[in-house]
Amino acid sequence: MTSKKYVYSFQEGDGKNKTLLGGKGANLCEMTQFGLNVPPGFVISTEACLDYLGKDGKSLPDGLMDAAREHMQLIERQTGKGFGDSDNPLLVSVRSGSA
Repeated sequence: MTSKKYVYSFQEGDGKNKTLLGGKGANLCEMTQFGLNVPPGFVISTEACLDYLGKDGKSLPDGLMDAAREHMQLIERQTGKGFGDSDNPLLVSVRSGSA
């Protein structure tokens, strides 16, 4: 059984799919793909939220945290900064954007 894809980089997300990526997420994907100067990032899909709520909010969907960690590591490599690094911190913005 293949697990669902819950995390999309700005480069791979479908900028037209606001149902899956939320309004802000889809717009960031679209701006990135147009070539605008958008810092590297990723979107956690609305499906991840729905699956979490479907489990009564008791545990995250399988594979979600691993995928988020992989994407954070990719951003660290792209920027040369480290999440939690006191000398060269990677600053992140977390935004909610419903479908």
